[in-house]
Amino acid sequence: MGTTAAPSSSLTHDEIDFADLTQWMGPDRERMLLGMRQAKGLVFFDEPDYADPTTGVQILPPGPGYWALARHADVSQVSRNASLFRSAPSSQIADLPVEMGEWLGSIINMDAPKHTKLRGIVNRGFTPKQVARIEDSVRQQAREIADTLGPRGECDFVSEIAAMLPLQIICDMMGIPRADLPRIYELTNIILGVGDPEMVSTMEQLMAAGMELHQYGLALGEDRLVNPTDDIVSRLMHAELDGDGFEDTAHGGTDDGEVHGHRLTPSELGSFFLLLVVAGNETTRTAISHGLWAMTQFPDQKQRWLADVDGLGATAVEEIVRWATPVIHFRRTAVEDVVIGGTEVKAGDKVVMFYNSANRDEAVFEDPYRFDLGRTPNDHFGFGGGGPHFCLGANLARREIRVMFEEIFRVMPDIEATAEPDMLQSAFIHGIKRMPVKWTPTKG
Repeated sequence: MGTTAAPSSSLTHDEIDFADLTQWMGPDRERMLLGMRQAKGLVFFDEPDYADPTTGVQILPPGPGYWALARHADVSQVSRNASLFRSAPSSQIADLPVEMGEWLGSIINMDAPKHTKLRGIVNRGFTPKQVARIEDSVRQQAREIADTLGPRGECDFVSEIAAMLPLQIICDMMGIPRADLPRIYELTNIILGVGDPEMVSTMEQLMAAGMELHQYGLALGEDRLVNPTDDIVSRLMHAELDGDGFEDTAHGGTDDGEVHGHRLTPSELGSFFLLLVVAGNETTRTAISHGLWAMTQFPDQKQRWLADVDGLGATAVEEIVRWATPVIHFRRTAVEDVVIGGTEVKAGDKVVMFYNSANRDEAVFEDPYRFDLGRTPNDHFGFGGGGPHFCLGANLARREIRVMFEEIFRVMPDIEATAEPDMLQSAFIHGIKRMPVKWTPTKG
């Protein structure tokens, strides 16, 4: 089995500094998370200084601090109780103005009833039935990527393989011309590259990238209102909740009828578009990249999958997502006084769910530092911790990861990374910027 060394010791609260990205990106990260899991109750941290890294100008007022949730049970408690823990004004640690939070984060920064209304509409584009409709397209595009690269024998895995499939699929679903894909890719890198000077160095760059994507989506939505086609934007813009309510998958029931007649406005579509192209591209790209790196480190696991491509596919995908945990954390705010993990949390307190720690929780996962493509059960939080904010695109992401590796194995079964990945400097996204790979070239 592929196993990484579990941390031999943990760091105490006084030794952990989340504001120090160097510590977070270094070998002490797992010791930090282990220390948080082993702590009696929750651990409270001060917030970093929200200042422009180049000018030093204060961007947001200093925050009050937050409780860190590192254990699986605590993350689950908060995720599944949306009535006690709200997402607005921001799912990020920093407090954002409500309008900015909804603009940059769309439905992930909303609560019921507004969240329920919008999610009820956009769910229609990401049901298992809808994903099944594009299954042939996912396979075809993954095959084209693998076949095109096969004769080369080497490439940058992130930009030329891992990023290409999810980017192409989400843009095709939205009706975005292929000629615009390179710019969409650049903008998503900027938006999720905060903290990494290579990706974004000023707040102005971040806001400009967000505004450009929002405006693109807004224009797309306005066009589809007048000129509908067969893409998801057209279906979303013309969808209207009927008189019988709609299926609410998060709560297992139907809406009470309050939202009848609601449609997405072009502005709402613009914000949702921003979220969709960023999350639908980056997180799946990250999982695929980490999957290849893990199988390079633990070739026995790759050989195991190669020996049973169909039979191991489902569990392999879940383990890759657990291992990668593309989104490191999200925040909620307590609505009322509540006890979490034995700690009294007051109304208005921030709680931050560290999914990467929950996915290594020894209380839930046997030998959590073992990369096991057959791991069962695997109650990971790579798509969130459940509840109404569970990842909208989980079904699509699972399909893309599985199909991409199946096509990689078909064309380049001996593929491996030739150097350690160049990691994104971020405490929010567990991203890989570049990773060189090689394989035996196929005959063109």
